[in-house]
Amino acid sequence: MQPRALLQFPNRWDFRFCLDRALNFVPRLGSDPSLEPGCWVCCSRQSPSATLADDRRRAKSMTVFDFAVLRPFCIMEFLYGLAFLLLFSLSAICGMILRTRLHEEHLSKENMDALRLVTGLLVTFAALVLGLQLSTARTAFDAADKDRSVYAAKLARLDQCLRGLGPAMEPARIRLRRYTAAVIASTWRNEPAPLVPGTPDTKGMAPIGEDATLSALMNEIGLMIDTAAPSDASHANIAARCRTDFGLVQESRWAVIEDAIGTSPGWFSGILSFWLALVFLSFGLQIPRRLLGAVVLAIGVIAISSVMFAIVDLEIPYGGMFGITSTAMRGALADMNR
Repeated sequence: MQPRALLQFPNRWDFRFCLDRALNFVPRLGSDPSLEPGCWVCCSRQSPSATLADDRRRAKSMTVFDFAVLRPFCIMEFLYGLAFLLLFSLSAICGMILRTRLHEEHLSKENMDALRLVTGLLVTFAALVLGLQLSTARTAFDAADKDRSVYAAKLARLDQCLRGLGPAMEPARIRLRRYTAAVIASTWRNEPAPLVPGTPDTKGMAPIGEDATLSALMNEIGLMIDTAAPSDASHANIAARCRTDFGLVQESRWAVIEDAIGTSPGWFSGILSFWLALVFLSFGLQIPRRLLGAVVLAIGVIAISSVMFAIVDLEIPYGGMFGITSTAMRGALADMNR
């Protein structure tokens, strides 16, 4: 069965969403595809030269397992968001159930005033920590995005400098293109890898952190620049500028590697979630058993869960909903290929 609909977005490396009425992993197992009806959405980042027919063939051949591999970080982030929603919802429900089980003497005005006082303290403290955590995560994400763009610009500038040294530096330029293509393929695994001949195999490379293969490739480029023998004074000046640009590239490279690690350990989000669970437990103890109170409490649960989801998502700069795109690196590679 052909895909029902295909929407194209104007971005150069656009997402193409297709709705298909059949899950086609069954034909691979040698069964009847009509046994597995359904409707699913597949996201595939295609190259600019891909045609509509190519997208239809890819959409028809993709499976549920392929989709899970394409966006692993995104799936994990949504699972985290669902976990926050369930945790806070259960805390509020437990508070409401506990209120019905308590004797009337425990729900006296003095006890409820004391509970509201403690709840106010918890809410104030949690709000401060939550705001600081969100601000820190956003600042770190913006810094990582900027460092990636600067890194791509410095790679393109280094290639232009090597181009000015003439054909003698063509081997260094080829290695630089291979390095850039390998970085794109290893960092954004859900996208098609750039087609650069001789690119190292990225299957065993970690998406974050330093890789020995890429480090060796970059060291080879630096050695070629250091051993360049300019023929005249003008080329000597260009070679000196290339050495400076290579040093700047190395600095940006380590900045990008450090940015990918994240802003804070996972246990901090766990402690913050525990505090918020206590807050919603106290809310459940205080609100009356009326529909309006339950609706207001549900709105609060959804709002805080979405904030926690945003914090966790921003702390993974190269995955999830807000992940850094490969546009800058692909633009640098396109400039190298001119």
